[in-house]
Amino acid sequence: MIYFDSSQNIREKEDIEELNASLSFQNAENKLMHSILENDKETIEQGKLIEDSLNQGMSSFTPDLVYQQIVKNYAIAKNIFGPSLIKLASGYNPDYIEKNINIPEFRKELKSRIEKTAEMLKEKGLLEKDNSISEKGIELSSLILYFEEIDKIMPKGILGEKMHKKASIYGSKEDYRNYKKGDRYKDIAIKKSAKLSIRRGHKKLETADLKVYERQSKGQSYIIYALDASGSMKGAKIDACKRAGVALAYKAISEKDKVGLIIFGSEIKTIVEPTDDFPFLLKNIAAARASKETNIVAALKKSIELFPNENITKHLILITDALPTAGNEPEKETLQEASIARNKGITISIIGIGLNENGKKLAEKIAELGSGKLYVAKDIENVDSIVLEDYYSIS
Repeated sequence: MIYFDSSQNIREKEDIEELNASLSFQNAENKLMHSILENDKETIEQGKLIEDSLNQGMSSFTPDLVYQQIVKNYAIAKNIFGPSLIKLASGYNPDYIEKNINIPEFRKELKSRIEKTAEMLKEKGLLEKDNSISEKGIELSSLILYFEEIDKIMPKGILGEKMHKKASIYGSKEDYRNYKKGDRYKDIAIKKSAKLSIRRGHKKLETADLKVYERQSKGQSYIIYALDASGSMKGAKIDACKRAGVALAYKAISEKDKVGLIIFGSEIKTIVEPTDDFPFLLKNIAAARASKETNIVAALKKSIELFPNENITKHLILITDALPTAGNEPEKETLQEASIARNKGITISIIGIGLNENGKKLAEKIAELGSGKLYVAKDIENVDSIVLEDYYSIS
């Protein structure tokens, strides 16, 4: 006879919910991958153009403005738009443009190409009539971001596994212990028990010989990714940090944790409460644009609001390249808010990109108050690895 007590009924329900969550995430991932694979080279390049525009702090792609700036002063234009965007918009290598920019015939051709690019983006619905980036444009940009980041980190094998050392019947098989009344039969380690029984000279398997798997729980964590989108972060910096955010969301949600998002500059620009909705997170990460100054205090305050008042792991990953510049006493206010966050059960890690000495000292104090870690990213291409390293370290 099979007997189900109340705790077993609960287990059955949790198993089903866990399976549904896993399938939901997998389906979302498959849909994203299918969408990007269907796109041809031209569409992928258009998505990259939108992505680069956002990374350069642009909310629109205006062909006349781009052309005029290139003609007026190419060196400044290259700094404003970035070489990648210029190449995608014109079809020309930036060095070739620089050599030929003073030739009238070339200027005419350059203007024509940039205008055609804008028209194609409008025809595909990636730009609105006023040249602002559309929702469809942001969605395509997010798909490109996702595809390129996952393609980068998968071969490197940095998608490890986070494990909390807390006993649970739902975890993975980690070690063995002696059988005790109430243990599930399915957890009995048959081979281990049989070997022990043989060593003891027993003719049959006795209760004293039984070994069961000691399982470890992954436990749920809530992580908020706070991304500094101040003006100094534009271009390659914010691009690398977006990709790191994608890697974090992808891995954490696959581990059944929840991820929230705060994008901040002089004020909070984007807020996403901790969620397991990967496509929604991806779209909001992709839409981030760099502008104005750095208000870390606002990001800390908002993170306190977003974390639920529950007995769970709450961890904030704050990524920035500068000291806080907003507020009357930005450094003092930042440390006060970090202390408040820690008292609320939130741990804080800082990932510093190109911090100066003063910035590094402040970051060390924030991490110390937040019982977290400070990582100094010397190479922005490794930011995703650092973010995942921090995620694996939380317990």
